[in-house]
Amino acid sequence: MDIMQKLVQQAIDQLVESGAELGVQVAVYRHGELVVDAVAGVADPESARPVTSDTPFYSASTGKGVTATVVHVLAERGAFDYDTPIVELWPEFGAHGKDGASIRHALTHSVGVPAVPSDLTVRDLADWDGMCALIAGSEPWWEPGTRTGYHAVTWGFVMGEIVRRATGKPISHVLRQEVAGPLGIADELFFGVPESELGRLARLEEAPGSAEMMAAMPADLPLFRATPPAVTPSAAYGNDPVVLTSDIPSGGTMSARAVARMYAALLGEVDGVRLVQDERLREVTALATADVDQMVGFPVPRALGYNLGRPGADPQQTLSVFGMPGMGGSAAYADTATGIAFALTRNRFFPGPSTAVDRIGELVAKAVSG
Repeated sequence: MDIMQKLVQQAIDQLVESGAELGVQVAVYRHGELVVDAVAGVADPESARPVTSDTPFYSASTGKGVTATVVHVLAERGAFDYDTPIVELWPEFGAHGKDGASIRHALTHSVGVPAVPSDLTVRDLADWDGMCALIAGSEPWWEPGTRTGYHAVTWGFVMGEIVRRATGKPISHVLRQEVAGPLGIADELFFGVPESELGRLARLEEAPGSAEMMAAMPADLPLFRATPPAVTPSAAYGNDPVVLTSDIPSGGTMSARAVARMYAALLGEVDGVRLVQDERLREVTALATADVDQMVGFPVPRALGYNLGRPGADPQQTLSVFGMPGMGGSAAYADTATGIAFALTRNRFFPGPSTAVDRIGELVAKAVSG
């Protein structure tokens, strides 16, 4: 696999040299072994500090895959079942007819609470108890389980509060104890980043054309009605110390190497650590929902907490791939068919599809297949 390392390194070097990217990490595991660990560019445009393999990047919704993994590890331990009603752990969540909602509904974005108030601020997001009370007391947009719609902000709080009620611990602590610590990546995979670690992080900058891309989006898109601008990821949002140090597990901060290692440990054993067994892996990566997403207006195939399909490829042809992209251009996923776990992080924030993820992901897929 030295060839794959060279191909990926050349590709990201070219992206940085062309000015398309500022700083990039790519990591690939295959069958539990790290086969690509490539970096290019600078982590901080002001200081010109170079990207290293252990530089954490704020990666927005790529963190949802980390949150889902924490939930599956707890399910493997017997903390709850996917069909456990949320109210058994969190009674307040049952308000306004949500008492029939299950953990499975939450995982598949079908629980019906995708929206936050239009005046919500970053400071509000940092108030865990306040956010959970707000979501628990909200009226569902649809009966839980009858439709799906991307819960951009609320998803992490719903899943995180389920984790907290089941364990008595914040999800950042459970991530460290049950996933990151055993895998040796506790200093590269975070929800709330310790203040002492902030100086290690990559700094995001807006990519040219970001504002125009956002302005071109349909103003009446339900996703925008559900997610106000103040709490929509951007470079400024991803650099905000309040965001970075708070548990907001709809997003996360990570190195590509760390999150790829996590996905590899879902597929199989990594240095003696395996997060779930084969039976659960099959269950959590199987197609669970594929209806029209009420927030974005097109079908999104999903497993339990992960999207299905490789970014940039036909999802119907790549349903063995499970993971999550993040607004801004990062992504992490694994492929049960090939044993590959892939992650790319970047700090030039662009709100549209990531050509880097698509291009490097396609390069890796071709290298593996042939």
